Amino acid sequence: MKICITSEGTSLDSKIDPRFGRCRYFIIVETDAMGFQAIENSNLQASGGAGIQSGQLMASNNVKAVLTGNCGPNAFQTLQAAGIEIFTGVSGTVREALEKYRKGALTKTEGPTVDAKKGMS
Repeated sequence: MKICITSEGTSLDSKIDPRFGRCRYFIIVETDAMGFQAIENSNLQASGGAGIQSGQLMASNNVKAVLTGNCGPNAFQTLQAAGIEIFTGVSGTVREALEKYRKGALTKTEGPTVDAKKGMS
């Protein structure tokens, strides 16, 4: 299964980026084989629609869960419509978040955690 963890860098030891739509990188992990790839977020500087476009990118990569600090309403709706589970309040490193997810120590988020356009500031 593929999961995405928002990251400030390109490795499993990078810190979690607290923003979803405007994070620096998406680390997509294949949990069965534990392989991963880092995707630079081309929506980082978008004037609008970053959450929606980032959500669509996750759907096109067949991601089943997103681990991040916060998720705005547009991104939340896009991810939810694609059947992607969302886990917010995640901090530390990508590796730590991955371990918490694998142990079932994270709680699924039931709604947006920030207002629209919050990631722009």
